[in-house]
Amino acid sequence: MSWDLILWLVSFAFSIALIAVNLYQLICLSDLEFDYINPYDSSSRINGMVIKEFVAQGVLCALYLLTWHWFMFLISAPVTYYHLKLYMERRHLIDVTEIFRLLNGEKKYRYVKLGFYLSLFCIVIFRLVRAAVLAVLTEDDDLRDSGIF
Repeated sequence: MSWDLILWLVSFAFSIALIAVNLYQLICLSDLEFDYINPYDSSSRINGMVIKEFVAQGVLCALYLLTWHWFMFLISAPVTYYHLKLYMERRHLIDVTEIFRLLNGEKKYRYVKLGFYLSLFCIVIFRLVRAAVLAVLTEDDDLRDSGIF
C-alpha cells in the first residue's frame, strides 16, 4: 500500500472526527438555546471537546507539514494558529456565567469552523480517491510487468 494512500486515510479519519466534534458542540449550543440543557452541562460538554479538537487540528496540520503537502498545510495552518492563539490567551473555554451572552457568537464561530472542516473534508476525499486510483493502477502495472498476468 502506498504511503500517500495511508496519509489520506488518516487525514480522512481526522477530518470526520473534526466535523463530528464541531457538530456536537453546535448541538450542545442549540440545546442550550432551546432550554433543553442547563448552562453548566452545556459548557462542560463543549469545554471537554475543545482541547480534543485543537489537538486533532494541530496533528493534522503537522502531518501535512511533515509529509510535504504544502497546499493542505497552508490551508490548515491559519486555523491551527488561531486555535493556538486562543489557547495561549486562555479564551478557548466557554464560561458558564457568560454563555447566554455569547451564545450567538459561539454558534456563528462554530458554523464558520464547520464550513472550513467540510471544505477540508471535500479536498481530502478528492485526494484520497486520487491516491487510491493511483495505487491500484501502479499495482496493476507491477503485476503486468512481473509476468504473472
